[in-house]
Amino acid sequence: MNHDGPFVSQVITINGMHCAECKKSIESKIRLCKGVKSVEVNLAENSALIVFDAEETTLDVLRSEITSLGYSVAGADHEKSGAARGIVYGLLPHTGCIAFIAASVTGATAAMNFLRPLLMNPYFFHLLVVISLGAATFSSILYLRKNGILSLSGMKRKWKYLSIMYSSTAGVNILFFMIVFPLLAHASITGQGIGPNSDIQALSSVRFSVDIPCPGHAPLVSEELSSLPGVIAIQFGFPHYFDVVYDSTRTSTRELLSLEVFKVYEATVVDGLQDGGDTQESDEDIMESWYSN
Repeated sequence: MNHDGPFVSQVITINGMHCAECKKSIESKIRLCKGVKSVEVNLAENSALIVFDAEETTLDVLRSEITSLGYSVAGADHEKSGAARGIVYGLLPHTGCIAFIAASVTGATAAMNFLRPLLMNPYFFHLLVVISLGAATFSSILYLRKNGILSLSGMKRKWKYLSIMYSSTAGVNILFFMIVFPLLAHASITGQGIGPNSDIQALSSVRFSVDIPCPGHAPLVSEELSSLPGVIAIQFGFPHYFDVVYDSTRTSTRELLSLEVFKVYEATVVDGLQDGGDTQESDEDIMESWYSN
């Protein structure tokens, strides 16, 4: 770095330049910056020599102007920016599902009633994935257009930024579907528990296989099951199993299967008997089986 009075001469290494148009674009951008006396881009050395007034602008500002065009310089970190945006676009569509789970845990009936019709749509989570990827695509288009590189060559130049953007967006969706929703499904399950008037000898258990598109619908199914009188406890098993312990004197497998949610997501008994022969076990057997899962 050379000093000439208030003026500073600085060489900035620039990555991503390919042609005279790149040189022209950077020089035009930097010349418009306040305090810049001169700028000369050297394509052969991938660098720019900038003379500027250190009292009116800074090296960081000039670097930022160059990176805004889609090029990378020392001190810039577009990859982290792409990852951060990808995470945000992956998270935002799932806020409604998280709200439903939170509402079911806290008993916020109004919020649950509002979100319930959405979760009753089998394609709801497919739409969320489309929205998150669409948001990432829209953001990428704006980014490329803002930097004047909205073209196939511009996409090739910024392939790392775009790949991180999309991979982080997809990663968040996979994380939610495969890990977060199954874990939160357990948190949303309360059941009515074994009360003082419960007949221990009447406890029955049944396992359902429910045709839900993904574990994101598990809290809805669990909430519907727990709404029936006599349901003692519910346990969700990835990817679509629900173990239910209930008082057979107060409800039955048939009543469980008659719930509205099972008109949308078909349920099949995979362990336990249909009415006319619900499985009845001792309290010790049921609880031993329950906690061993």
